[in-house]
Amino acid sequence: MNPGIIAVAYLGASALFILALGGLSHQETARRGNWYGIAGMALALVVTIVGIVTANYVLLIVALVLGGALGYYLAQKVEMTQMPELVAILHSLVGLAAVLVGFANAVEHSPAYVGIEKTIHDVETYIGILIGALTFSGSVVAYLKLSAKVGGKPIKFPGRHLFNLGLLLLAIWFGAAYVEASAQGAGMTELVAMTVIALVFGVHMVIAIGGADMPVVVSMLNSYSGWAAAAMGFMLGNDLLIVVGALVGSSGAILSYIMCKAMNRKFLNVIFGGIGSSSGGGAAAGAAGDEADIKPIEADEVADLLKGAKEVMILPGYGMAVAQAQHVVREITEKLRGKNINVRFGIHPVAGRMPGHMNVLLAEANLPYDIVFDMDEVNEEFPNVDVSIVIGANDIVNPAAQEVPDSPIAGMPVLTPWLGKTTIVLKRSMATGYAGVDNPLFYKDNTRMLFGDAKVRLSEVLQKL
Repeated sequence: MNPGIIAVAYLGASALFILALGGLSHQETARRGNWYGIAGMALALVVTIVGIVTANYVLLIVALVLGGALGYYLAQKVEMTQMPELVAILHSLVGLAAVLVGFANAVEHSPAYVGIEKTIHDVETYIGILIGALTFSGSVVAYLKLSAKVGGKPIKFPGRHLFNLGLLLLAIWFGAAYVEASAQGAGMTELVAMTVIALVFGVHMVIAIGGADMPVVVSMLNSYSGWAAAAMGFMLGNDLLIVVGALVGSSGAILSYIMCKAMNRKFLNVIFGGIGSSSGGGAAAGAAGDEADIKPIEADEVADLLKGAKEVMILPGYGMAVAQAQHVVREITEKLRGKNINVRFGIHPVAGRMPGHMNVLLAEANLPYDIVFDMDEVNEEFPNVDVSIVIGANDIVNPAAQEVPDSPIAGMPVLTPWLGKTTIVLKRSMATGYAGVDNPLFYKDNTRMLFGDAKVRLSEVLQKL
């Protein structure tokens, strides 16, 4: 295929990916953004297969069929509640691909380079493998945490920051040694040593991050996967991979920064497990109140409170996703709005286990976009709210963030339903949230606890309404 046609096609695919990001930035245009992304990827694949690949078509077709079948299977099987861990494990595959491409380049699978070009290519290869290995191991640990296969609490070893610094210095030293050895036709030992270091660093970095910060980690790993893809583009001389990787890497980094700002966290503190933070985590243990202060409520009482309200605020959390209660929530919302009750949704930036998790669930249930608001848009409204309904949320509505200075979530902006007239909290039990911090909200005078599966209990409320 003519190189000019390939360049124009890649430019068109890049434009479609940019349009996809623009579409995904708003709920109303997200579906269109997805289609732009699909079209861009289809165009990129077709042009690459037809115009660039010259051999090994059988292997290529087999890989496409296997990958496509696996993707289709996952799309059909994976529930919305499992989406965060799916995203994390997919990030790991991007990192693994960067490692494999890097080693393929290192064993002369790419065209020969000489002089300064070889030095630049060796540095590209080294950095690509470094970022890829770190992304791979970090994403695997994130997957294990998000899927509850390992605990969500941070694991912090003594001297961990010095250990991380030592790994960084070793990676730099091995990088210089690899470039020097590669000029003599060697360097594989240094490359393998660096890969092991990067894998260890990825694991050590993510296990030190607490549950409340995991949405930031998912976003951060998304950024890393983008830079790994860009590094692959440099190694392969593929402009489209460079552009797409840069888009993903920069957008993921910006999202991570925005989320850290919304959580009153410093980006480096999150990445390095609280470096420079005075939080000791002592508030995580023990109850935040007396069990005698807990006030259970039943579905008929909830229905009566809702029917007598003028302003209702619904605050969804991960528990709504687990119970798959979003469709019942939509029916309750429609019923209340039919009675001229103003119903709004307040979404915390890190509600759920990944950025936008709750927005996706509410969109899946076909809730109107114009009644779904960010935390900053509704927090000042709570004194005027008659009934707030907290559905399976814990850390994002925890007063300890404001009231307990040594809490692991101290300083994190939270939704403040306790400032309203009545708060109804749906939970299966009094268990702590993902950050392992008990919640004083449950013991406040104007809080009522509706225990049980959120979907079942809300269905009972709907029947009473």
